[in-house]
Amino acid sequence: MSPVRPEVLSAAPPAASLADALRPLLPDLSVGALLGFATGVALRHIGRVALIVLGTLFVVLQLLAYLDLISVNWLRLQALTEPWLRQGQEQGGAWLMRVLTANLPFAGAFTAGLLLGLRARV
Repeated sequence: MSPVRPEVLSAAPPAASLADALRPLLPDLSVGALLGFATGVALRHIGRVALIVLGTLFVVLQLLAYLDLISVNWLRLQALTEPWLRQGQEQGGAWLMRVLTANLPFAGAFTAGLLLGLRARV
């Protein structure tokens, strides 16, 4: 075992100076991260509800078609919705992030919190 050198022990001040430099930013960062996390959780729940509604609508349509009450032209429905889905896939995420981070001074912390909120198991 080698003895501890004094210059190794003096390496602590840079970490303290980093903490001192970040201390004024912590309120903005914590508010942004908290709001982002809450938004991410809310978007997950809204998305889940939207999928339940869409699935229920499909089951009702299939039941009505099975009972010969309606006739659904699925190929025509696909042709109508495909351009919207393609456009939404390409532009939807960028548009949503522009809307959610507009005029936010803490957009970086908000984005990090949003990603954590989308992945959280709450």
